[in-house]
Amino acid sequence: MRSWPAGIGREVHDVLDSTNAEALRRAAAGEAGPLWIMALSQTAARGRRGRAWASPAGNFGATLLIRPPGDAALRSFVAALGLFDAMVAVTGRPELFALKWPNDVLLGGLKTSGILVELGAEAARVAFLVLGIGVNLNVDRATFPEEFRALATSVSSHRGRRVDRAAFARRLYRILEATLDACAAGGFAAVRPRFEARFRMPGRRIRVRELDGSELAGTALGIDADGALRMRCDAGDEVRVVAGDVTLAKDGA
Repeated sequence: MRSWPAGIGREVHDVLDSTNAEALRRAAAGEAGPLWIMALSQTAARGRRGRAWASPAGNFGATLLIRPPGDAALRSFVAALGLFDAMVAVTGRPELFALKWPNDVLLGGLKTSGILVELGAEAARVAFLVLGIGVNLNVDRATFPEEFRALATSVSSHRGRRVDRAAFARRLYRILEATLDACAAGGFAAVRPRFEARFRMPGRRIRVRELDGSELAGTALGIDADGALRMRCDAGDEVRVVAGDVTLAKDGA
Protein backbone atom coordinates (compact mmCIF):
# COMPACT_ATOMS: atom_id res chain seq x y z
CA MET A 1 0.00 0.00 0.00
CA ARG A 2 1.86 3.08 -1.22
CA SER A 3 2.38 6.21 0.88
CA TRP A 4 0.89 4.82 4.06
CA PRO A 5 1.31 7.34 6.92
CA ALA A 6 4.51 6.81 8.91
CA GLY A 7 4.18 5.54 12.47
CA ILE A 8 0.83 3.84 11.91
CA GLY A 9 0.75 0.07 11.91
CA ARG A 10 -1.34 -1.70 9.30
CA GLU A 11 -2.34 -5.24 8.52
CA VAL A 12 -4.33 -6.47 5.53
CA HIS A 13 -5.99 -9.88 5.85
CA ASP A 14 -7.76 -11.80 3.12
CA VAL A 15 -10.43 -13.02 5.55
CA LEU A 16 -11.22 -12.34 9.21
CA ASP A 17 -14.21 -13.12 11.35
CA SER A 18 -14.39 -9.43 12.33
CA THR A 19 -11.81 -6.66 12.24
CA ASN A 20 -13.19 -5.34 15.53
CA ALA A 21 -12.92 -8.77 17.13
CA GLU A 22 -9.33 -9.09 15.93
CA ALA A 23 -8.48 -5.62 17.26
CA LEU A 24 -9.95 -6.53 20.65
CA ARG A 25 -7.90 -9.73 20.71
CA ARG A 26 -4.75 -7.80 19.81
CA ALA A 27 -5.41 -5.17 22.47
CA ALA A 28 -5.92 -7.89 25.10
CA ALA A 29 -2.56 -9.35 24.05
CA GLY A 30 -0.83 -6.02 24.65
CA GLU A 31 -0.89 -4.29 21.25
CA ALA A 32 -0.67 -0.55 21.91
CA GLY A 33 -1.49 0.82 18.47
CA PRO A 34 -2.21 2.92 16.63
CA LEU A 35 -2.92 0.01 14.30
CA TRP A 36 -5.25 -0.36 11.32
CA ILE A 37 -6.55 -3.89 10.78
CA MET A 38 -8.18 -4.38 7.38
CA ALA A 39 -9.86 -7.40 5.84
CA LEU A 40 -10.87 -8.03 2.25
CA SER A 41 -13.88 -9.91 3.60
CA GLN A 42 -15.33 -10.67 7.02
CA THR A 43 -17.38 -13.71 7.99
CA ALA A 44 -18.85 -12.40 11.25
CA ALA A 45 -18.83 -8.61 10.98
CA ARG A 46 -21.21 -6.87 13.33
CA GLY A 47 -22.79 -3.49 13.79
CA ARG A 48 -24.37 -1.61 16.67
CA ARG A 49 -26.29 -3.62 19.27
CA GLY A 50 -24.78 -6.86 17.95
CA ARG A 51 -26.53 -6.68 14.58
CA ALA A 52 -24.94 -8.60 11.73
CA TRP A 53 -23.16 -6.52 9.09
CA ALA A 54 -22.67 -8.07 5.65
CA SER A 55 -19.05 -7.68 4.56
CA PRO A 56 -18.40 -9.66 1.37
CA ALA A 57 -15.41 -9.17 -0.92
CA GLY A 58 -15.74 -5.73 -2.49
CA ASN A 59 -16.70 -4.01 0.74
CA PHE A 60 -14.28 -1.95 2.82
CA GLY A 61 -13.82 -3.20 6.36
CA ALA A 62 -11.23 -1.88 8.79
CA THR A 63 -10.70 -1.18 12.47
CA LEU A 64 -8.43 1.34 14.11
CA LEU A 65 -6.98 0.39 17.50
CA ILE A 66 -5.80 3.33 19.59
CA ARG A 67 -4.84 3.95 23.20
CA PRO A 68 -5.29 6.05 25.17
CA PRO A 69 -8.53 7.12 23.47
CA GLY A 70 -9.06 10.52 25.10
CA ASP A 71 -12.75 11.46 25.04
CA ALA A 72 -14.02 8.11 23.76
CA ALA A 73 -17.68 9.16 23.72
CA LEU A 74 -17.10 11.54 20.81
CA ARG A 75 -15.12 9.19 18.61
CA SER A 76 -18.12 7.85 16.69
CA PHE A 77 -19.15 11.39 15.69
CA VAL A 78 -15.60 12.23 14.64
CA ALA A 79 -15.32 8.98 12.67
CA ALA A 80 -18.54 9.74 10.79
CA LEU A 81 -17.21 13.17 9.89
CA GLY A 82 -13.92 11.75 8.60
CA LEU A 83 -15.73 9.03 6.66
CA PHE A 84 -18.08 11.57 5.09
CA ASP A 85 -15.15 13.66 3.82
CA ALA A 86 -13.29 10.60 2.53
CA MET A 87 -16.29 9.43 0.51
CA VAL A 88 -16.83 12.91 -0.89
CA ALA A 89 -13.16 12.97 -1.89
CA VAL A 90 -13.43 9.78 -3.94
CA THR A 91 -16.74 10.69 -5.60
CA GLY A 92 -16.49 14.46 -5.98
CA ARG A 93 -20.23 14.67 -5.18
CA PRO A 94 -20.69 16.37 -1.78
CA GLU A 95 -24.34 17.11 -2.53
CA LEU A 96 -25.15 13.39 -2.45
CA PHE A 97 -23.99 12.83 1.12
CA ALA A 98 -25.47 13.64 4.52
CA LEU A 99 -24.69 12.78 8.13
CA LYS A 100 -27.43 11.04 10.10
CA TRP A 101 -27.16 11.02 13.87
CA PRO A 102 -25.29 9.48 15.50
CA ASN A 103 -22.77 8.22 12.94
CA ASP A 104 -24.34 7.15 9.66
CA VAL A 105 -23.16 8.55 6.34
CA LEU A 106 -26.03 8.52 3.85
CA LEU A 107 -25.50 8.51 0.10
CA GLY A 108 -28.51 9.64 -1.89
CA GLY A 109 -30.51 9.18 1.31
CA LEU A 110 -29.46 5.52 1.61
CA LYS A 111 -27.21 3.79 4.12
CA THR A 112 -23.76 3.02 2.76
CA SER A 113 -21.62 2.60 5.86
CA GLY A 114 -21.52 1.57 9.49
CA ILE A 115 -19.36 2.60 12.44
CA LEU A 116 -18.93 0.55 15.61
CA VAL A 117 -16.92 1.88 18.58
CA GLU A 118 -15.95 -0.54 21.34
CA LEU A 119 -13.98 0.21 24.50
CA GLY A 120 -11.68 -1.82 26.70
CA ALA A 121 -11.21 -1.09 30.39
CA GLU A 122 -8.35 -1.71 32.75
CA ALA A 123 -8.54 -0.88 36.47
CA ALA A 124 -11.86 0.98 36.05
CA ARG A 125 -10.55 3.27 33.30
CA VAL A 126 -10.86 3.25 29.54
CA ALA A 127 -7.60 1.76 28.30
CA PHE A 128 -8.15 1.36 24.58
CA LEU A 129 -10.68 1.96 21.85
CA VAL A 130 -11.40 0.07 18.64
CA LEU A 131 -13.09 2.02 15.90
CA GLY A 132 -14.62 -0.22 13.25
CA ILE A 133 -15.67 1.16 9.87
CA GLY A 134 -17.53 -0.74 7.17
CA VAL A 135 -18.35 0.75 3.78
CA ASN A 136 -20.30 -0.65 0.86
CA LEU A 137 -17.53 0.35 -1.50
CA ASN A 138 -17.54 -1.86 -4.60
CA VAL A 139 -20.59 -4.03 -4.13
CA ASP A 140 -23.19 -4.20 -6.88
CA ARG A 141 -26.41 -2.94 -5.34
CA ALA A 142 -28.34 -5.46 -7.43
CA THR A 143 -26.75 -8.23 -5.30
CA PHE A 144 -28.19 -6.85 -2.05
CA PRO A 145 -30.98 -8.88 -0.46
CA GLU A 146 -34.25 -7.50 -1.74
CA GLU A 147 -35.30 -6.15 1.65
CA PHE A 148 -32.15 -3.97 1.77
CA ARG A 149 -32.21 -2.49 -1.73
CA ALA A 150 -34.60 0.28 -0.71
CA LEU A 151 -32.44 1.12 2.31
CA ALA A 152 -28.80 0.75 1.27
CA THR A 153 -26.46 1.48 -1.59
CA SER A 154 -22.75 1.39 -2.47
CA VAL A 155 -20.26 4.08 -3.39
CA SER A 156 -19.41 2.49 -6.73
CA SER A 157 -23.11 2.36 -7.67
CA HIS A 158 -23.24 6.17 -7.53
CA ARG A 159 -19.72 6.79 -8.82
CA GLY A 160 -20.24 4.66 -11.90
CA ARG A 161 -16.97 2.78 -11.49
CA ARG A 162 -15.00 0.89 -8.87
CA VAL A 163 -13.17 2.69 -6.10
CA ASP A 164 -9.51 1.85 -5.50
CA ARG A 165 -9.72 0.33 -2.02
CA ALA A 166 -6.07 0.99 -1.11
CA ALA A 167 -6.31 4.63 -2.17
CA PHE A 168 -9.58 4.97 -0.23
CA ALA A 169 -7.94 3.50 2.90
CA ARG A 170 -5.05 5.96 2.72
CA ARG A 171 -7.34 8.92 2.17
CA LEU A 172 -9.69 7.85 4.95
CA TYR A 173 -6.89 7.46 7.44
CA ARG A 174 -5.30 10.83 6.66
CA ILE A 175 -8.64 12.65 6.98
CA LEU A 176 -9.62 10.69 10.08
CA GLU A 177 -6.24 11.28 11.74
CA ALA A 178 -6.52 15.05 11.24
CA THR A 179 -10.11 15.06 12.53
CA LEU A 180 -9.26 12.97 15.61
CA ASP A 181 -6.28 15.22 16.36
CA ALA A 182 -8.47 18.34 16.11
CA CYS A 183 -11.01 16.81 18.49
CA ALA A 184 -8.29 15.74 20.93
CA ALA A 185 -6.90 19.27 20.98
CA GLY A 186 -10.13 21.26 21.12
CA GLY A 187 -12.91 18.85 21.99
CA PHE A 188 -16.05 18.44 19.91
CA ALA A 189 -16.25 22.23 19.62
CA ALA A 190 -13.26 22.10 17.27
CA VAL A 191 -15.11 19.95 14.71
CA ARG A 192 -18.74 20.73 15.52
CA PRO A 193 -19.10 23.37 12.75
CA ARG A 194 -17.93 20.81 10.17
CA PHE A 195 -20.35 18.22 11.55
CA GLU A 196 -23.28 20.64 11.50
CA ALA A 197 -22.49 21.71 7.92
CA ARG A 198 -22.93 18.08 6.83
CA PHE A 199 -25.86 17.35 9.14
CA ARG A 200 -29.11 17.40 7.16
CA MET A 201 -31.52 16.28 9.89
CA PRO A 202 -32.73 19.59 11.43
CA GLY A 203 -36.36 20.14 10.50
CA ARG A 204 -36.89 16.48 9.52
CA ARG A 205 -39.52 14.28 11.09
CA ILE A 206 -37.86 11.50 13.05
CA ARG A 207 -38.64 8.56 15.28
CA VAL A 208 -36.17 7.54 17.98
CA ARG A 209 -36.02 4.13 19.64
CA GLU A 210 -34.12 4.53 22.89
CA LEU A 211 -31.98 1.89 24.57
CA ASP A 212 -34.78 0.96 27.00
CA GLY A 213 -37.13 0.25 24.08
CA SER A 214 -39.23 3.40 24.45
CA GLU A 215 -39.96 5.48 21.36
CA LEU A 216 -40.10 9.20 20.69
CA ALA A 217 -41.55 10.93 17.63
CA GLY A 218 -41.05 14.52 16.63
CA THR A 219 -38.79 16.89 14.73
CA ALA A 220 -34.99 17.02 14.81
CA LEU A 221 -33.60 20.35 15.95
CA GLY A 222 -29.82 19.92 15.98
CA ILE A 223 -26.96 18.66 18.12
CA ASP A 224 -25.65 19.87 21.47
CA ALA A 225 -22.05 20.63 22.39
CA ASP A 226 -21.61 17.05 23.64
CA GLY A 227 -23.04 15.51 20.46
CA ALA A 228 -26.48 14.71 21.90
CA LEU A 229 -29.40 14.98 19.48
CA ARG A 230 -31.97 17.66 20.26
CA MET A 231 -35.54 17.08 19.15
CA ARG A 232 -38.98 18.53 19.73
CA CYS A 233 -41.47 15.81 20.53
CA ASP A 234 -44.98 15.85 19.15
CA ALA A 235 -46.23 16.70 22.63
CA GLY A 236 -44.24 19.96 22.41
CA ASP A 237 -41.41 19.28 24.87
CA GLU A 238 -37.78 19.53 23.76
CA VAL A 239 -35.58 16.57 24.72
CA ARG A 240 -31.98 15.45 24.39
CA VAL A 241 -31.24 11.99 23.02
CA VAL A 242 -27.88 10.61 24.10
CA ALA A 243 -28.20 7.14 22.57
CA GLY A 244 -30.72 5.40 20.35
CA ASP A 245 -31.72 4.40 16.84
CA VAL A 246 -33.14 7.12 14.61
CA THR A 247 -35.47 6.60 11.69
CA LEU A 248 -36.00 9.45 9.24
CA ALA A 249 -39.50 9.98 7.92
CA LYS A 250 -39.80 10.14 4.15
CA ASP A 251 -39.98 13.64 2.77
CA GLY A 252 -43.51 14.95 3.20
CA ALA A 253 -44.41 12.34 5.82
